[in-house]
Amino acid sequence: MANPFGKGWKYLMASFDQKIDENADPKVQIQQAVNAAKEQHQQITRQAANVIGNKKQLEMQMDRLQKSQEDHQNKARTAIQAADEAAAAGDTAKAAQFNNTAEVFSSQLVAIEQELENTKSMYQQAAEAADQAQRQQQESEARLKGQLAEVDKLLSQADQASMQQKTTEAMDTIGQFQTDDSVPTLDGIRDKIERRYADALGQQELLGNTVSDRMAEITTAGTDMKASAKLDEIRASMRGTGELTAGESADQDSDADLEEVDAVVDEADTADAADAADGK
Repeated sequence: MANPFGKGWKYLMASFDQKIDENADPKVQIQQAVNAAKEQHQQITRQAANVIGNKKQLEMQMDRLQKSQEDHQNKARTAIQAADEAAAAGDTAKAAQFNNTAEVFSSQLVAIEQELENTKSMYQQAAEAADQAQRQQQESEARLKGQLAEVDKLLSQADQASMQQKTTEAMDTIGQFQTDDSVPTLDGIRDKIERRYADALGQQELLGNTVSDRMAEITTAGTDMKASAKLDEIRASMRGTGELTAGESADQDSDADLEEVDAVVDEADTADAADAADGK
């Protein structure tokens, strides 16, 4: 049976981490991600340096063994020549000593050559590892440069999104929308910032289509209709007394239009007052 306290603790920690990520400053997280990328590159560089250093150490060891091999070969040859000369001179005792010395140098030479072969084998592996480490270090450096090149762009996008959110909050006088300050990591920061910017534009567009705008449109339409009726009235008066009856008819039509416009305006005022009462 699962421990409920442990399960609850894990849930609280996950929820706490999520809240921190949602309310984190994008610029701070960008800097954290950059520092992590730099540290990773430095670690890869240190590892590559160690591998290449091991290769260099084996090179020095091989060079030392090769010199020792040459030195023991020369000493063995010298001892053999001395033994041959002593034997030719009839000094068998000295010839035996030189032969024993030559055998000692020969035994040491065999050990040195064996160690040299082992060192050459290790050096071959170290050379391949060094080449691979160097390639990885170069790839890491190129990747880090690419990430650093994206930092300025991300910071600019973050500033733009923040400015757009502040503009939307200033326009949202009745608190219709809730701001979202969630901040992603460096890998997903671009997508979230663009989404937040798009949401802010959508909110701004919705806020622009308000009751006040509709009232302004209705008022403008009413004014245009009144102006048109007034113009018809002036034209009728200019036609003279012979068309008085027609002018009276036009005045009656104009009065009917004005009454219709006033009714529309009164209806809109009533709807606006009802919306204001609901908002309270």
